[in-house]
Amino acid sequence: MADSSQNFTDMFRKLGEQLNLPQVDMARIMQHHQKNLDAMTRSWQAMATGAGEIAKKQRAIFDAAVQDVSAMVKDYQPTGSPQEMVTKQTEFAKKAMEAAIANTRDIAELVQKSSTEAFTIVQDRMKESYDEIRSSLEKKP
Repeated sequence: MADSSQNFTDMFRKLGEQLNLPQVDMARIMQHHQKNLDAMTRSWQAMATGAGEIAKKQRAIFDAAVQDVSAMVKDYQPTGSPQEMVTKQTEFAKKAMEAAIANTRDIAELVQKSSTEAFTIVQDRMKESYDEIRSSLEKKP
């Protein structure tokens, strides 16, 4: 008994020949889709790398905050005038605010960098894909 999928394929091939339909280059289609998958993989890798960098930065921020709080607690002396205590607390709050702003900026830059890189990979593949399709259509009479 013949393979039914082969008969089905032959039937469509013969129909295409009878209708003078252009031949489909399956190898080219598979190559095209492989390039798309490769681009998506590179895009995901760029996002994963960015996420790793963000996690590392957040860990560094946490460690610095713990060190700052530890230093403040160590240096904290309840003695002294209320004005001196307020001055120390104000300095610490100012330092913490400046660090928070700088850290937020750094994290935002990391997010933007990884997002831009991932988007550029996909965008470049889309342009390449468009050029491939256009060139294949221009070759046809």
